Amino acid sequence: MRILSAGIQHETNTFASTLTTTADFARDSHLGNEFAGGDAIVARYQGTNTIHGGYLEGAADAGFEFVPLFNVHACPAGMVTRSCFEELVGEMISRITAALPANGILLDLHGAMVTEEFEDAEAEIVRRVREVVGETMPIVVTLDLHANISRPLVQRSTVIVGFDTYPHVDMGDRGREATRLIKRIVDGGVQPQQAFVQMPLLTVPPMQCTLREPMAGIIERLNVLEQRPGILTATIAMGFPFADIACMGVSVLVTSDGDMGVAEAAADEIASWLWDVRTALQPDLVTVEKAMEIAAVAAGLVILADGSDNPGGGAPCDGTVALQAMIDADFQGGIVGLIVDPETVQQAVVAGVGGVIDVCLGGKTDTLHGESVVATVEVLALSDGEYVYGGAMAQGISDTLGPTALLKIGGVQVIVSSLRRQLIDRNMAATVGVDFADFKLLVLKSAVHFRADIGPLAELILDADTPGVHRPDFSCFDYKNVRQDAYPLNAEC
Repeated sequence: MRILSAGIQHETNTFASTLTTTADFARDSHLGNEFAGGDAIVARYQGTNTIHGGYLEGAADAGFEFVPLFNVHACPAGMVTRSCFEELVGEMISRITAALPANGILLDLHGAMVTEEFEDAEAEIVRRVREVVGETMPIVVTLDLHANISRPLVQRSTVIVGFDTYPHVDMGDRGREATRLIKRIVDGGVQPQQAFVQMPLLTVPPMQCTLREPMAGIIERLNVLEQRPGILTATIAMGFPFADIACMGVSVLVTSDGDMGVAEAAADEIASWLWDVRTALQPDLVTVEKAMEIAAVAAGLVILADGSDNPGGGAPCDGTVALQAMIDADFQGGIVGLIVDPETVQQAVVAGVGGVIDVCLGGKTDTLHGESVVATVEVLALSDGEYVYGGAMAQGISDTLGPTALLKIGGVQVIVSSLRRQLIDRNMAATVGVDFADFKLLVLKSAVHFRADIGPLAELILDADTPGVHRPDFSCFDYKNVRQDAYPLNAEC
């Protein structure tokens, strides 16, 4: 048995101002400008808690020949340019064509990529793969929990397997699940029938978190349902709400062995669970000022999740609203992680540790996330920004913040990086010697992912009431293409 794999992943925020190009994929994929496949993919992902890490382990366990051809991603941002999409998909299809014959294909996709031409880029990717491999070859697709799933994507895929967790700590598990499924399909042991329910329900990241209710209980019930006779796999895709496209929102998939009726009944059942908790899926936001009051008297660390400026959802990560508020209040014991500003980092590098510099920090992408902070700062630490994820999410993957500085402004410290990254792992902060236990208030440019590794350090976690292109508030966005009959846009649902 010979199974090929390929992947292109991007989460597209259509409200973000910065387009995504081929250069962004080349920088963030760490496989070089030529997008090396094969051995380079194995070297990067072997033993890691990622989809391709799961593919590799699952293939070894199943004993089939696994041929990784192409796997690239870029940090979430604005729409993917037409030329970038054509270049990446063209290269992927070329490699698949050259690698045939094969018995099946594993596709590592995200589910929320939008291009200048295609609202549902993943459906177009699978369509083009089908043109090459035909209608009968099994194509098993793995998708992020934030996938916005369209019916054409479902129809073109043999089976879709989505993440169960947010933070995404089950990527390796889902990769292994996909390999087990494709082997059973190719062997003829199962006949997948995939049911799809697209719900009139929209949700925002903080309450999609599967470490808190109601989603924790929903996922427990989902996992129990998957153990029923005849059910092969089930997925809840919560959707990515910052994509103004027709298929944005919550959807449910259930795949049964040969019985569409069983799959459809189970999908409807899961959808009813979600509909019953729709009002509980709306967040309670806290201002920076209130967070400072709470942190000042708290016994332990308070985390303010500044999801509005989350680079993991396409925000610039150079917003200053929370930082400026802490400076204005002369708050003592606060830290912001992180602000992307390569110019300021370069100033700090020139000054050296212990140096004092005048900066114009952050606020350089747009004004929606705050104006630049003009201040005199002390350079506390410098690093090359290289790290390896130590927490459960993406464990074992190496990455970099680029040259990084730790600066002090009054009673507040701020980690400043050269590359846009969501600070979700303690090892990222450790590059400049930061131990979050030393602080009273930690402002993180993250919505949920930090909870996997940094969250356990906190006495209390709050969701920030700040402006931005990733703000968890539907009323702040001018949707043109999203279904207006969906809850909560239509509160009468």
